[in-house]
Amino acid sequence: MTDLHPFIAGLPKAELHVHHVGSASPRIVAELAAHHPDSKVPTAPEALADYFSFTDFGHFIDVYLSVVDLIRTPEDVRLLTFEVARDMARQNIRYAELTVTPFSSTRRGIPEQGFMEAIEDARKAAEAELGVVLRWCFDIPGEAGLEAAEETTRLAVDLRPEGLVSFGLGGPEIGVDRPQFKPYFDRAIAEGLHSVPHAGETTGPQTVWDALTALRAERIGHGTSSVRDPRLLEHLAEHRIALEVCPTSNIATRAVADLDRHPVREMVKAGVLVTINSDDPPMFGTDLNSEYGVAARLLDLDERGLAALAKNAVEASFLDPAGKRTLSEEIDTYTTNWLDRTGR
Repeated sequence: MTDLHPFIAGLPKAELHVHHVGSASPRIVAELAAHHPDSKVPTAPEALADYFSFTDFGHFIDVYLSVVDLIRTPEDVRLLTFEVARDMARQNIRYAELTVTPFSSTRRGIPEQGFMEAIEDARKAAEAELGVVLRWCFDIPGEAGLEAAEETTRLAVDLRPEGLVSFGLGGPEIGVDRPQFKPYFDRAIAEGLHSVPHAGETTGPQTVWDALTALRAERIGHGTSSVRDPRLLEHLAEHRIALEVCPTSNIATRAVADLDRHPVREMVKAGVLVTINSDDPPMFGTDLNSEYGVAARLLDLDERGLAALAKNAVEASFLDPAGKRTLSEEIDTYTTNWLDRTGR
């Protein structure tokens, strides 16, 4: 078989489902842990591999929140954000919608205006210095309830940073019904933000239906259980509602038993618009390039198939039409030149 990794490494890409704190590299996590010795997070990068080995989704959330607790100042926020962009640039990620959970930082004492200025400063520097365009999705940490929903909505609407494009809902799904968040999504949508909640990752397809009907979702985070409802798959395909699929994440959190049983094949077969993403890449020992390699194996893709997958993310993104056109053309040009050069 052709080794697709060199092609993937140079392929211009967009990423739509990747978390801000969850993208902190072992080097940055260890550095922050050393700055905050009261944390239980290891200070040695090599020890983080064991620390990031999860028994189930609940354990993942506990570990994730322990890393969130390392982000305590606007300087921490700025450092993390720019370093995430640097890692993206190394993978030829041209555009990313980074899921940010401001409530988790502001409730720990980071001044809200300082938080907004930190992410915006890093965003502008990333575009100018690294060529990576970042946009924000502010998400509600579902486990923190309606207080977090109210605060996240206020921060998104009243202090709206320039890069904010969407509004989401993350955290555990079990015991956290989607419809209770409808008033907050209604307010965000009324302010022009797009709706992109997580749904159907660790619960059944009804959670996805709830996200579509109550929260007016335009994309679904994960949606792995959608394949259990043919009518839902048909609805997603007909309305071009993309699923943000994160294969390695689903295995790491035990949402899916193993990669060979990942439902992405059924999603694609049903005509659903599938995008490939890394979720919390260092925590899961992956990155977007690796996830494209996984997708190539699961979906039996060649270079043209991978380019089409990359263009799915562009289509499903909230880039402006000119930006979508430019990035799609860049993907096409890269692929054509690659195939010509390799004689394929």
